[in-house]
Amino acid sequence: MSGSLRLGLQIVPTMPIDEMVETVRAAENLGFEFAMVADEGLMHDVHVVLTLLSQGTTDIRLGAVTNGYTRHPATTAAAMASIDDVSGGRAFLVMVAGGTMVLGPLGLDRDRPLSVMKESLEVMRRLWSGETVTWKGDKFSLSGAHLQAGNQRRIPIWLAVRGPRMLRLAGELADGVVLMGKGDLGEALGIVNRGRNARSPGFVRAYLDRLVFNPEMLSEAKHLYSYALMDSPDRMLRNIGLDAVQMSKLSEAMQDGGSTAVTDLVTDEMVEGYQVVGTPDECGRTLGRLADDHALDIFMINIISPGLGDNVAMLEDVSAMIGSGGGAGR
Repeated sequence: MSGSLRLGLQIVPTMPIDEMVETVRAAENLGFEFAMVADEGLMHDVHVVLTLLSQGTTDIRLGAVTNGYTRHPATTAAAMASIDDVSGGRAFLVMVAGGTMVLGPLGLDRDRPLSVMKESLEVMRRLWSGETVTWKGDKFSLSGAHLQAGNQRRIPIWLAVRGPRMLRLAGELADGVVLMGKGDLGEALGIVNRGRNARSPGFVRAYLDRLVFNPEMLSEAKHLYSYALMDSPDRMLRNIGLDAVQMSKLSEAMQDGGSTAVTDLVTDEMVEGYQVVGTPDECGRTLGRLADDHALDIFMINIISPGLGDNVAMLEDVSAMIGSGGGAGR
């Protein structure tokens, strides 16, 4: 397959906003084409951050990663239309099904996630049409709703999902999908690819990960392993190499001692099943093979901790890996 693996990043907004702006500006200068900001509920507001990113960059596409529980899809439609305006048409949107880490602190239940996701897409696209909308679904409704910033917009919507029904929905209705879990990519994309939209030339397949190519990254990966497993379906756990006994032990450790207790049980092999691990050259070659095997379009590096210097250095490493032939061989 000809072409090259494009680069993006996701930022979990744990750092000051000016640091996020500098990080994304550095990514843009390195040739990264997409920047996503996670809507983590009680961290920096995702739309404020994206507005400032739009003013600090010129070309990189800017996306919110949000859900239909903490934000009504009509308000998300208005916010993203505004981001599209201030950024000169660079907005895209990534919807998630609502995870424990975001919904739990707010006391929200993950009720009927498939309906919430499907109707969120319907609400936003109807409002972006620029028309006045009266519509009723099971979870949301609109009555004479008119988005002033609609103007016939077509803002791409990707789904970052894991469960089989959500994966099928991504393939049927979304403009792209964002996946995690190296060992699960094949089966997950097999489900996605059966959808009509997934067979269109413009459908985007993105892989979100944190690479591991030094001892510090391996230690961090083990610490974060429990969060990677949270809300994951059995299919995904099986595909990243966990058997029933391991799953049971990890679950018991999480209940008894939290993420620290889980970290003590995580082996190097367990990390390798979930993430891309190796020397920088090996990571580049692995990304290239994954891109070829699964027709991936974008690799998104996940930035979750403060530290401008370290994060920019990681972006430089990723850019060099892809550019040196590993991920560029599609």
